Amino acid sequence: MKVLVLGSGLVGRPMSVDLAKDPSFHVTVADLNGKNLDKIPTELTIRKIETDLLNKEKLHTLLSDCDIVLNAVPGFMGFSTMKEIITAGKNVVDIAFFPENCFELDELAKKHNVTAVVDCGIAPGMSNLLAGYVNHLLDKTETILIYVGGLPVVRDWPYEYKAPFSPIDVIEEYTRPARYVENGKLVVRPALSDPELLSFPEIGILEAFNSDGLRTLAETLHAPNMKEKTLRYPEHIEKIKVLRDSGFFSEKEIDIKGVKIRPIDVTTKLLFPMWELKCDDEEFTVMKIIIEGTKENKKLRYTYDLFDRHDKVTNVHSMARVTGYTATTVLRMLSKGLFDRKGICPPEYIGQKPECVEFILNGLKERGVIYKETIEIVK
Repeated sequence: MKVLVLGSGLVGRPMSVDLAKDPSFHVTVADLNGKNLDKIPTELTIRKIETDLLNKEKLHTLLSDCDIVLNAVPGFMGFSTMKEIITAGKNVVDIAFFPENCFELDELAKKHNVTAVVDCGIAPGMSNLLAGYVNHLLDKTETILIYVGGLPVVRDWPYEYKAPFSPIDVIEEYTRPARYVENGKLVVRPALSDPELLSFPEIGILEAFNSDGLRTLAETLHAPNMKEKTLRYPEHIEKIKVLRDSGFFSEKEIDIKGVKIRPIDVTTKLLFPMWELKCDDEEFTVMKIIIEGTKENKKLRYTYDLFDRHDKVTNVHSMARVTGYTATTVLRMLSKGLFDRKGICPPEYIGQKPECVEFILNGLKERGVIYKETIEIVK
């Protein structure tokens, strides 16, 4: 099977490597940045193409020569790229996490007989899949709480942070309003709001803040209480709020000595070198999912815990592992015909099929990404 990977960044590269190790796949990777392509190990048989993926003609030339697609472009171009993939009639697994409503492409996907699995990373991604799975098991779901973050082991001042995926998408976490569900009603709050402290046995205290990671769950599941929060080291929130509320993330042009500039362009130019996750930087990913509901008149609590570290043997960063290997495992699932629902399919749809959940959890376990499940009766 011919696989086309769009994007060869921090997550795109490990995905292409993972798939290229499977003899049933012939992998092509396309990226605008040739330096990203040069980082792909030469010992693997991977076709590398340097091209502008915003160019529809060039994109469709690539799409015409593949069977299935992994969409790993930055979020700002994710929706338009997905639209072209679907129009070309190709099944696709997406980790672009674009801000637009993915269901706007549902009819188009059904028209072209396409299975388009969107938001297929860790969170959104596995968080949605496991929420959909437990929701399928319970008679009634009451609460879904998701806490997730990727952080460096070495806490360099002042931000104590490195970007494990596209930095411009990180800034989206700080600026995009966060949606959550409370008492059955959709609530919109600013990003970085409602901070709380949580303790994790592997690393200690982290702070959590509202972010827009609930995504499709707000529409597809009907639990009266659902919330997703991002995790950072303590005091990170206040530092970022100073930048955001002072206008440093603004996209509105301002005049500086007769030159029109966007503050966000200056901010990213300064921040991104500080946030760059270098190949030998050690980092980890932590996630906790808590789902409560009733089954046969018993109140149950399902908890899923993930703690994953940078792989020193393969030198693959943790966030690339937990995000990218989710997507490649789902692609394998599609290639085997285990899931064939047409249209836009967020991961919670996959969660409705226990055999698919088992396939994905086993595939991740084989790659050292392990979700620990705890089930308790709540008194």
